Amino acid sequence: MDLKTKLYQMFILGLDGGEYKNALNKGLGGIIFFTNDIKSEIQFKTLIKEIKSESLIPPFLSIDQEGGRVERTENIYGGKKYLSAKFAYEKGEDFLRNQTENIAKELKDFGINLNFAPCTDTNTNPNNPIIGERAFSSNPDDVIKGYDIVSDIYRKNGIIPCIKHYPGHGDANKDSHLTLPEINLSIDEMEKTHIKPFKYAVDNGVEMIMAAHLHCTCFDKTQIPSSLSQNAISYLRNKLGFDGVIISDDMIMKGVSDFGQTEACIMGIKAGLNMFIYRNSDSQIINTIENIYKIAQNSTEIRHNIEYSFEKITQLKMKMNI
Repeated sequence: MDLKTKLYQMFILGLDGGEYKNALNKGLGGIIFFTNDIKSEIQFKTLIKEIKSESLIPPFLSIDQEGGRVERTENIYGGKKYLSAKFAYEKGEDFLRNQTENIAKELKDFGINLNFAPCTDTNTNPNNPIIGERAFSSNPDDVIKGYDIVSDIYRKNGIIPCIKHYPGHGDANKDSHLTLPEINLSIDEMEKTHIKPFKYAVDNGVEMIMAAHLHCTCFDKTQIPSSLSQNAISYLRNKLGFDGVIISDDMIMKGVSDFGQTEACIMGIKAGLNMFIYRNSDSQIINTIENIYKIAQNSTEIRHNIEYSFEKITQLKMKMNI
């Protein structure tokens, strides 16, 4: 398999823009679905079948289906059907378990094999504009209990749970969709509260972790998102011992997009990211991938990191029978 195909495996794209079909033929790693893509059960199952048939390599078929505020199937069910993580957890472990079983069975029936959930953020800031009820709790031990229940059920249904948003979005006071938030906590404070659930998940075999577009001063004094930070990513690999796939949050978000598309991806690859999410698939994003391939021709480091990422992605797809 050539380097360009391996590079395309590092990307998960949305449908808007329409270039995803050509990208699938070139080895695109996966597709992410949003509310506008899901109009009915029959339509969605047909869409997934078509995508699989057009794929050079079996793709990750992914979604953000947390419940409550982040729920992508509302067109099918006439509105929100599930509770957010906080409210589901507060109703008790049996309620959370039953709700997650229902979500997992529906996703499995559609053909989804990757869910960007659960959030393992510890929501310590009551004014957090983006996490809030998406987190199980403001207590990291409760977050760990919620993670255990939800991730186990997804795995049993053949769905990869991707936890987010490393190293922890819970103390943010700004929305990373709109800007680059700053988390100004010491590494001790981060480890005690925000990193603790991620460490637990790593110790217990989590397969995929999403890196957040946050500037954490404990890792970098200069303004750089953790998703593109060599210090933050190497901490996850070397200090926490994570051996799975590290994926970015949506690269269209303002917390990272101001770095420039090609430039941000190159920074991410050098930092140790294995995959990137883009919520659409227009020609600009395809050009970005092609530009990275050209740059890789003259960079041993980037070529090596593409090969390494491809191995991680392939290992996970084989493990989950994708």
